[in-house]
Amino acid sequence: MAEPGEFTQRAFLNNKIDLVQAEAIADLIDATSAQAVRCAQRSLQGDFSAAINKLVAELIDLRMQIEAILDFPEEALELADANRYMEKLAKARTGLKHLFSLSQQGNILREGAHIVLVGLPNVGKSSLLNRLSGEDIALVSEIAGTTRDVIRQAINIHGVPLHIIDTAGLRDSQDIVENMGMARTKLAIQKADMVLLMVDAQQQEREMYQKILDLIPENIPKIFVINKIDLLKQEARVEVQNENSYIYLSAKNDQGIELLRNKILQLINWRGEEGVFMARERHLLALQQASQALERAAIEVGRIEFFAEELRLAQEALSKITGKFSSDDLLGEIFSRFCIGK
Repeated sequence: MAEPGEFTQRAFLNNKIDLVQAEAIADLIDATSAQAVRCAQRSLQGDFSAAINKLVAELIDLRMQIEAILDFPEEALELADANRYMEKLAKARTGLKHLFSLSQQGNILREGAHIVLVGLPNVGKSSLLNRLSGEDIALVSEIAGTTRDVIRQAINIHGVPLHIIDTAGLRDSQDIVENMGMARTKLAIQKADMVLLMVDAQQQEREMYQKILDLIPENIPKIFVINKIDLLKQEARVEVQNENSYIYLSAKNDQGIELLRNKILQLINWRGEEGVFMARERHLLALQQASQALERAAIEVGRIEFFAEELRLAQEALSKITGKFSSDDLLGEIFSRFCIGK
């Protein structure tokens, strides 16, 4: 019986593909949108690997020159040489920064962003979830407290996968079950990539909304969704006040929903750049490690031994992405997640 990922692992071990291409096969199988498929295919064809290898080649070229100075200490490092090395280092850092940006976009396509709907009971959270998903996922009722548990739904906005989480309305209640739902709401907020704070356009109870705002960590982006504007005969619109985004809409009448979709993509930093690569968390971590090493190298250019060591660490971090310096434990973890055989 074939083991999970056995054929792909054999191709990798026999140097037919590198580790990025091997992972791209699994990403292609798991892709949830046409855009994700294109990004996975790009990585499978070797575009991501080529970009990594180009950076590695630049670092190797720079390291060769630095190592030559270390091998022949009688050749002093002149100012002109130092400036030339700094130019090459700056070029590598610029290329790495661009690659990291493309990889972040690919990671959004692969993992999706978790967006939590919060607010008081009966402000229209479930209606908005149904509108965004295009299905009647959540029960909609005028009775406050209808939603008592967390409801999760995967959706796509312009090809970008998102996980929308509808939560129990937050209020003071004596109902044990409802309180359990609100406890899960608070937990979901802490794990969110973004929070949509829904407000009834007719009843904006500032004191209670401030209590909800206090639950949202400062580093999590949020959008204030002012719902039920149809009852006030207002037009859908976007307003920005004190760096906060306010979307005025009607979930019931499908007013302003597209404005909300676009603002969500903007706040998760989706730019839809050409050449996006399907990237994983380990890729982003390695790119960050390489970037930090090059940042330290820029400081150590006057101390040639430390400069050389930081370049080596940056090269090693990048090489881990393609599998040049991967441990057996990492390989086992990656291929164990493949389907049987493939």
